[in-house]
Amino acid sequence: MVSTYCLTPKANLKIPTIVVFLLKKLSPFHFHHCKFYSHHSLPFPTTSSLHVKAIKDGSFQNLDVANHLLNVYVKSKNLNHACKLFDEMPHRDVRTWTILVSTFARVGSNGAALELFKNMQNEGSKPNQFTLSSVLKCCSSLSELKIGKGVHGWILRNGVVFDVILENALFYFYVKCEDFGSAKWLFESMEEKNSVTWNIMIGAYLDTGNVDKAVDLFRRQGLKGVSIWNTIIKGLMRNGFERIALKLLYEMVKDGTLFNEVTFSIALVLVSLLKDLELGKQIHGRVLLSGIHVDGFLRNSLIDMYCKCGEMKMALKVFEKMDTYFGRNENSIEEVISWSSIISGLVLNGEFEDAFKTFTSMVRKDIDIDAFSITSIVSACASFGVLELGRQVHGLVQKMGHKLDAHLGSSLIDMYAKCGNLDDAKRIFKQTNDMNVVLWTSMVYSYALHGRGREAVHLFEFSMSHGLLPNEVTFIGVLTACSHAGLVEEGCRYFRLMKEVYGIKPGVEHFTRMVDLYGRAGQFKEIKKFIDENGIHHLRAVWRSFLSSCRLHRDIEMAEWVSENLLRCKTLDAGPYVLLSNIYAIKQRWEEVATVRRLMQSRGVKKQPCQSWIQIRNQVHAFIMDDRSHPQKKEICAYLYKLIGRLREIGYSSDAKLVMQDVEKKQGEGEMLLGFHSEKLATAYGIISTASQTPIRIMKNLRICDDCHNFMRYTSQLLDKEIIVKDIHRFHHFKHGCCSCGDYW
Repeated sequence: MVSTYCLTPKANLKIPTIVVFLLKKLSPFHFHHCKFYSHHSLPFPTTSSLHVKAIKDGSFQNLDVANHLLNVYVKSKNLNHACKLFDEMPHRDVRTWTILVSTFARVGSNGAALELFKNMQNEGSKPNQFTLSSVLKCCSSLSELKIGKGVHGWILRNGVVFDVILENALFYFYVKCEDFGSAKWLFESMEEKNSVTWNIMIGAYLDTGNVDKAVDLFRRQGLKGVSIWNTIIKGLMRNGFERIALKLLYEMVKDGTLFNEVTFSIALVLVSLLKDLELGKQIHGRVLLSGIHVDGFLRNSLIDMYCKCGEMKMALKVFEKMDTYFGRNENSIEEVISWSSIISGLVLNGEFEDAFKTFTSMVRKDIDIDAFSITSIVSACASFGVLELGRQVHGLVQKMGHKLDAHLGSSLIDMYAKCGNLDDAKRIFKQTNDMNVVLWTSMVYSYALHGRGREAVHLFEFSMSHGLLPNEVTFIGVLTACSHAGLVEEGCRYFRLMKEVYGIKPGVEHFTRMVDLYGRAGQFKEIKKFIDENGIHHLRAVWRSFLSSCRLHRDIEMAEWVSENLLRCKTLDAGPYVLLSNIYAIKQRWEEVATVRRLMQSRGVKKQPCQSWIQIRNQVHAFIMDDRSHPQKKEICAYLYKLIGRLREIGYSSDAKLVMQDVEKKQGEGEMLLGFHSEKLATAYGIISTASQTPIRIMKNLRICDDCHNFMRYTSQLLDKEIIVKDIHRFHHFKHGCCSCGDYW
C-alpha cells in the first residue's frame, strides 16, 4: 500500500495519515524499504519526523538508515538540514560523502563540493568512481586545471578502475579547461567510447572553431543519436555556419532521427538567425504533430522565432495561449522570459505602442520584471522619443532596486539622450562611475547626437588615456561627433587610429561617417579619393551620404555624378531620389524634378510620409503635413497662421522652392504647404499646450527641411522658448534664435 501510493507521481504530494502511521510502525531493519520515498520531494515535516523517529528508536546508529535519511533530505532540497545531519552522523562511509559531494556539484556549489572532497580524503574515506566524476564536474565548472590534474593523478596512483562515466568526466574536464593536448591523448587512449564521448570531442572542436574537424568526426559516426545531431547543428550555428547547420537539419530528418525538445529549440533558433518564416511555421507544425510536451523553454523559442521573423501576430498568438495550452507557473523563469521576449519582439518590429501596453500589463499583473524587459522598454522609449514614459520606467527601476550596471546604465543614457534630455544622460553616466566601454560609448554617442562634438572628443580622449579599449561602436560615435562638429582633422586621425592601433576593420557605418565628415566640409575631391582607396564603390550608404553633402552645398554637377552611381544600384529607398529632386528644385530645374519623379514611379519607389510627434501629459500626438485630423485642429491652425505672421515681422520668410515640385499652381500654394509641415503643426500644438518657459520636444522621422529649421530659429527668438527637434540624423536645440547645429546639418 505504501509503495503503491508513493510511486504515483503527483504535483503536490500529500501524505495520508495512514501512510505516516505505517512508517512509524516500521522497524529499523525495514527502514531501507522506504527508499522509493526519495523519488519525490517529501514535505519537510514528514522528513523531519522520520529523522526524530530514527534518533528515538536508535536506528540512526545504523549507517544505512542514516545514509537514507541524508538522501531523503537532499532530494527534498533541504540542504541545510542535510548538512546538519551529516555533521551529527557518528559514522560515515563513501556513500555518505558521495551523496553530499554529488548534491553540491548538481546545484552548482562547486567550491563547497571540492572542500568536502578534501575533508573526505583527510578522514581516510576512499572515493568511488561516482564521487570522482562529481569532483571532476566541479573542476570543469570552475576551470580548476591544477586540482583536476591532481584528482587524475590520485586515480592513477590508487589504481581506480576507469568506467566509461569516469573517463567521460575526466575527458570533459580537460576539454572545459582547454587542455586540448591532454584531452586528445585521453580520447585516443579510451578503449570504450559511447555517444557522450563523441559528443564531447565534437563539441571541443566546435568550441575551438575547428569546424571541418568536427564535421569530419561527426561523419565518421555510424549510428548517430539525437544528442550528437544537436551538438553539431548548434555548434555550426555558434560558429556562423547557419546554412551548413540547415543542411544537416534536413539530413537529420532524412536519417529518421526523432527530434527532442532540444532539437526543436535549436531548429527554431536557426530559423531566427536565417529569418526563414516558412521553415519556422513547418517546424512549429512538426512540434504540434509530434505530440511532444511544449514546455516553457520550447514555447519561448517559438515566440522568439516569430518575433525575429517579423511575424508578431503568431508570436502574440503563442504568447496569449500559454495559460490555456501550456498552463501557467506564476512568476516562473519561463513566464518572465515569455513576457520579456514578446516586449523585445514588439520593440524590434517597431510596434512601440503595443510594447508599452504589454509592459504596463506586465506591471499590473505583478509579473517579475527582469533587466531584459526593462532595457527593451527603455529602448522603445528612446526610439519613440517619449521622455515622460522613460522617466516613469527609470523610477520603476529605482523602486524595484535594480542595480544600475553597465548594460542598464547605457540603456538609460541612450534613452535620455535620444529623448532630448542630455543633462539627465550625463547625470546617469556620472552615477555609474564605471570604466566600462559600453557606458562610455553611449555617452560619446549622446554628445555626438546633440552636436557637442568637442565634448565627445574630450570624453573619448579621456577614456583612452585611462586605459579603456574602444570598440567599433565607440569609433562610430566619435566619428559622428567629428562629422557634426566639422572636426575633419580629428576625424581622419581617429579613423587611422582605429585601423592601425586597435586593429578594428572599418565597416559600412565607419566609411559612411568619413564620407559625411568630408562632405559637410565641402571636400568632395577627398571623398572621391577615399572611396577609391578603400574600394567602397558598391556601398549605397556611402553614395547617399555623398549626395546629401551635394544638397548641403547645392552642387548640382557633382550631385548628378553621384546620383548616376547611386541610382545604378536600383535602390528602392526613396531617400536618394528625394535628395536629387530637392537639389533640382532649389535651382528651379523643374523638368529634371519631373524626370526624377517619373523614375521613382517606374521603379515602384514610394516616398516615406513625413511625420512628427510630440508628447504632452503622457499622450503622444502625431502629425503629418497638412494634417487636419487632430481634435484641436482649429486652434492649432489658427495659432500657426498668427505665429507665421508675427515671425515675418522679425525677418522670417518662407522658402517654397522645396515644395514647388509637389504643386503645379501658384507659389502661394507652395507656401501654404510649407506652413503646414508636420514639425510646424507639432510646434504650434506644443506651444499652446505648455507653459511659456517649458521646453518642447519634437521627434521627426525624416531630416528637417531648411524652411522648418528657419521657422524654429525665429520662433525660439520671438517667444524666448527652447525648442528641441530630433530628426533622422541629430538633435537641434533652438534657443534665442540660434541652433546647436550652427546651421551645419
